[in-house]
Amino acid sequence: MNKPVEAIEPVIQIKGLSKTYPGSSRPALHNLNISIKAGEVYGFLGPNGAGKSTTIRLLMNFLKPSAGTASIRGYDIVNDSLAIRRSIGYLSGDFAMYPKMTGRQFLQYMNDLRTTSDMAGAVKLAARLGADLDKRLGELSRGNRQKIGIIQAFMSNPQILILDEPTSGLDPLVQETFYALIHEAKQRGASIFMSSHILSEVQKMCDRVGIIKEGQLISEKNIAEMAAEATTTFEIEFNGQAPIDLIRGIKGVKIKSHIGNTVVIHVSGKLSALFAVLAKYDVKKLDVHSLDLEESFIHFYENKEEQ
Repeated sequence: MNKPVEAIEPVIQIKGLSKTYPGSSRPALHNLNISIKAGEVYGFLGPNGAGKSTTIRLLMNFLKPSAGTASIRGYDIVNDSLAIRRSIGYLSGDFAMYPKMTGRQFLQYMNDLRTTSDMAGAVKLAARLGADLDKRLGELSRGNRQKIGIIQAFMSNPQILILDEPTSGLDPLVQETFYALIHEAKQRGASIFMSSHILSEVQKMCDRVGIIKEGQLISEKNIAEMAAEATTTFEIEFNGQAPIDLIRGIKGVKIKSHIGNTVVIHVSGKLSALFAVLAKYDVKKLDVHSLDLEESFIHFYENKEEQ
């Protein structure tokens, strides 16, 4: 089963993957189906407790699935887990290390375990991230420990990266360096599966996003689609009574508030129907702003909860 990564499409294939923990009647993950191809950055997005870490632990064979299958580079996650771990860069959401080791000792240890690692490359990554390699890991702050975790995931230039909340604890400047590392990995054809609960960072790095809620994938979109679906907010103040019934009947309009003569609405799609109505009335004030993807994600979640 030694197929080159380029010959396998998709690189990561998840089919009906489910996990129910012992003693629980509710699955932590239910019937997950995802495909990721070579050179693609896939953002796995959802709030804490949605099932993101469970999915990643299943892919790494730290947990056994209750149902379904998954493969990485054609290797089954259960039967071929050792082969998978040799070929990927992995960062856990609760990155644990040897507290008495220095960063340099830890990375050298990881380098010795891998045939394709590069200690010189690890040192260069440390310089880019501003990581202190000579302090004991137990003495480092959360953010500085996370830097060491990122280095060990990237140091072998893997063709597959599986990263659980990778920017947790990083300051904004280091986050920008991390985004650059993701971009460079994508440019060399690596496939990246990355969990996050922050849409703005996914927007910067990913090609596609899977949105998970309570263990189920509720939507899958590419970033361009999400941007196109972003809505616009209008705050409209009328001289006189607002034509609320006419506004409510416009396709793509959702009324958020109506106080006195002022109406706040979200509009998706074309604006011509809205302006046709407004042209017939005396509008005193009109304020407008576009929702960014972060706001769109929040509204998407709210809408799903209302259904």
